[in-house]
Amino acid sequence: MSHSALPDHAEDVSRPRVLVTGAGGFIGHHLVNHLVTLGYRVRGVDLDRPAWERTRADEFLRLDLRRASDCASAVRGIEEVYHLAANMGGMGFIEFNKAEIAHDNVLIDANMLEASRREGVRRFFYSSSACVYPPFRLQSPDAPPPREEDAYPADPVDGYGWEKLYMERLCRHYREDFGLETRVARFHSMYGPLGTYDGGREKAPAAICRKVALAKDGGTIDIWGDGEQTRTYCYIDDCVEGIHRLMRSEHHEPINLGSDELITINDLALLTARVAGKRVQLRHVPGPQGVRGRGSDNTRMRDVLRWEPRVSLEEGMRRTYGWIARMARSARRSAAISGSTRAPSA
Repeated sequence: MSHSALPDHAEDVSRPRVLVTGAGGFIGHHLVNHLVTLGYRVRGVDLDRPAWERTRADEFLRLDLRRASDCASAVRGIEEVYHLAANMGGMGFIEFNKAEIAHDNVLIDANMLEASRREGVRRFFYSSSACVYPPFRLQSPDAPPPREEDAYPADPVDGYGWEKLYMERLCRHYREDFGLETRVARFHSMYGPLGTYDGGREKAPAAICRKVALAKDGGTIDIWGDGEQTRTYCYIDDCVEGIHRLMRSEHHEPINLGSDELITINDLALLTARVAGKRVQLRHVPGPQGVRGRGSDNTRMRDVLRWEPRVSLEEGMRRTYGWIARMARSARRSAAISGSTRAPSA
């Protein structure tokens, strides 16, 4: 989009020059789009550019934020940081890659905070996770949605959750000791188009969309566990709106960012099938399930931001399914053509 197509304040140099880390990823890419539309001057940073469409960032740097020197390059001349870069994935990934996740993310997060302090960054947003909440509080599908204070006494999800909770504390220490204005949101299962939908790092909504898209009408799809575990899912447009509202607020304690529309995995699969206009059978198979029930208590979010997510789960899944179905079917056709034209081995 040209600058002339942006809002009138897009040319205003008083608008902050901001950095989005993880800008090649799902949430980061959508956040770049949102901030550019609002008129910010945006620098995106990631190991790779977005996979599904061209970035709208004014500048995009391919950097490895595990290295302190790359973090220094990323924040040079930046006023505000939206830090989303992380090594992560869905339950199937975080369950079996704890050392890799904790190692990489500690380096990325600590380096980014220190580089931001040295550069004189004014505000720093940190993307935490609902995985900071102790699993012992979430042992039934109808467990009360955790409030922000329920993260303590600390006993988060092993690996990924511990790293996120520790970095929340480090954000607090940098605010108290160095005056870096930090903002922390605990994400509750974001979903939408333009994200990973296969390969092992995808989240449940994307995986279910892919399975339904590739299944025949009346066919069977696999669900990990009994499917009665519950979650809330927040559509990506609401996610990036909430991030920006929190960054503009004066609230510096962690806050839940998610929908409060609770659903079982079984019902999510049936909802997806309904959106697709198909009938499917659910086959329950062994696999990582995470906690039995986790919603999002949005009381503080509503009080602080005077706002809450607006896109219903059904509408969000309709938008998400449409994109994933097109991508998954296209990939399957390409694989079939490639297989049919491959020369036989000697």
